[in-house]
Amino acid sequence: MSFYNLYRHNFLRAAVCVPELRVANPAFNAAQTIALMEQAEAQHAAVALFPELGLSAYTCDDLFHQDALLDAVLNALDQVVRASRQMQLTAVVGLPLRVDGLLYNCGAVVQGGRVLGVVPKTYLPNYREFYELRQFTPGDTAVRESIDLLGQRGVSFGSKLLFRFSQQPLAVFHVEICEDLWTPIPPSTYGALAGATLLLNLSASNVTVGKDAYRRQLVQNQSARCIAGYLYSAAGFGESTTDMAWDGHGLACENGVLLAETARFERQAQLLIADIDLDRVMADRMRQNSFGASARRHAEALAGFRTVPVDTRLPMQGELPLARAYERFPYVPADAATRDARCAEVYDIQVHGLVKRLQAMKSDKVVIGVSGGLDSTQALIVCARAMDVMGLPRSNILAYTMPGFATSERTLDQARRLMAAVGATAQEIDIRPSCLQMLKDIGHPYAEGKPVYDVTFENVQAGERTSHLFRLANLHNAPVIGTSDLSEIALGWSTYGVGDHMAHYHVNASVPKTLIQYLIRYVARTHMLGEETSRVLLDVLETEISPELVPGEDKGAPGQRTESFIGPYELQDFLLYYTLRFGYRPTKVAFLAWHAWHDRRRGLWPDIPEAKRNQYAIGDIKRWLAVFLRRFFEQSQYKRSALPNAPKVGSGGSLSPRSDWRAPSDSEAAAWLAELDQIPDA
Repeated sequence: MSFYNLYRHNFLRAAVCVPELRVANPAFNAAQTIALMEQAEAQHAAVALFPELGLSAYTCDDLFHQDALLDAVLNALDQVVRASRQMQLTAVVGLPLRVDGLLYNCGAVVQGGRVLGVVPKTYLPNYREFYELRQFTPGDTAVRESIDLLGQRGVSFGSKLLFRFSQQPLAVFHVEICEDLWTPIPPSTYGALAGATLLLNLSASNVTVGKDAYRRQLVQNQSARCIAGYLYSAAGFGESTTDMAWDGHGLACENGVLLAETARFERQAQLLIADIDLDRVMADRMRQNSFGASARRHAEALAGFRTVPVDTRLPMQGELPLARAYERFPYVPADAATRDARCAEVYDIQVHGLVKRLQAMKSDKVVIGVSGGLDSTQALIVCARAMDVMGLPRSNILAYTMPGFATSERTLDQARRLMAAVGATAQEIDIRPSCLQMLKDIGHPYAEGKPVYDVTFENVQAGERTSHLFRLANLHNAPVIGTSDLSEIALGWSTYGVGDHMAHYHVNASVPKTLIQYLIRYVARTHMLGEETSRVLLDVLETEISPELVPGEDKGAPGQRTESFIGPYELQDFLLYYTLRFGYRPTKVAFLAWHAWHDRRRGLWPDIPEAKRNQYAIGDIKRWLAVFLRRFFEQSQYKRSALPNAPKVGSGGSLSPRSDWRAPSDSEAAAWLAELDQIPDA
């Protein structure tokens, strides 16, 4: 099985089909259905969904009581079943069906020349423009659990059917029909609780002004509540317009997210392809324990569900890339308006958290170290806005820049300008004398003039800065505001204890490095803290990321480049998101990273100049993933187990031991690293 095949990574390709149809012409409708099935098969879809009563048309009214029409529908179904013999695809088509002298509005599941099951509609609307009880019988009144159909004996019949792919046990689908979704407790709710990961809705929802938005919201919300994929196919062109109109609205959602939708009011057939992430469904269900509790609470209602096997060969051989898009920056929306809204809310959360903490401590001042880099700049912005909210002067921000042995002229200048522009009470403390004294005390070679720049040399500087800040906090009765971000915490890129790891309150601890850059840019662009501050912020954004602990040859440039050691933050943040948020295995994380990052020309970018748009081959992704796995799972948890308080900012997760992530400090990464062998090198 190819690494580059979506089925290899527990995706299921589904098709939402909106065919052109003709009222009361089942032969024509069958031909249109088969044509779309063939198209879906050619695109390697595993399942294809069609509209409600699509073989007859929904708007037949009392024609449904004509034997000639019902017989023609059976002939049409037979044609669809015969065509399916040449396909691996599973199709779900709508039709009226007689059972024991009663007429049901049904969805028939067809695969491999057989009807696997038939699901009758449970809730029949009989209000406003709908009169379905005039023609049909509610599905939950059916006595039979199986029927004979087209020469097949014992075809499963009922609303409590689950269809499970034998080759992909995670792929289990449930079928409901139109109005079923509009009820307080849709049948699909029980289907999901019974184990369905994909919910299918055959619909003939007519269109009125504004109904599309409500329909979209309804589908999204049901997929969110049920933690499932949800496919919706509504009737379109060809239905009778005697008293109603039809827009052919097809939708594909997953866990509350709209993946794709059809164009409305098209005068031709449409095929919508969506790749459903079954791992995402299962990950969220496993973590959200209220889902399991709901299943236990409704055990009696779930008892009657039956599972029908779907024995088909999924297209797992050869390369089959994803049809859906994955943003390169999962923490940073590509859309400008959405991104601005995200930035505004992140600041609100950070500022709210800090204000509450200051009020609880009965403190009206803060102590913060300012390096001229990204993280301390972001924390300083939060402090400034907190003072504004509390009605306090920004001079209550006691800001200190503390140059060491490797501080560049650029960052020192930026720190000075930034503190002044913000209006903080600024002071500069040269930590080199105290660092040198400590190096002498411990007998470090650097104290004897030897250029030994080891981890001790680095951490003496980081520790000295934090030690100064804590004593200044004591002196001024003000808390130390931490600056470390989520990306650094994930990779263990901090000095433990008396170092940048520690503070009285962290404001950036659940904000990733990639997002921090856009937060700062947002403040600069909006001139939120004044034009001079904006000019400094833009300079900060153009500064190469470095801890500045090892002297460089050029006084104006850093001697260390963080990303050359721990990897590009833009890629590591991607790996972090899918590891932390969903618990994906490394092979899947690598596949998604390759999909998002292997070609800079594809997909959307969040306001990044073309010259700065990077791409990563699978070998590069594998290399940096190895670094991530070792540092995240094996080397850094002891630091995270002792993190200071900090507000959780995004659903992408927090690494606080009191929030999203609890893990042993002495775990090993062997299980994750073993998977690297399954990832290609090129």
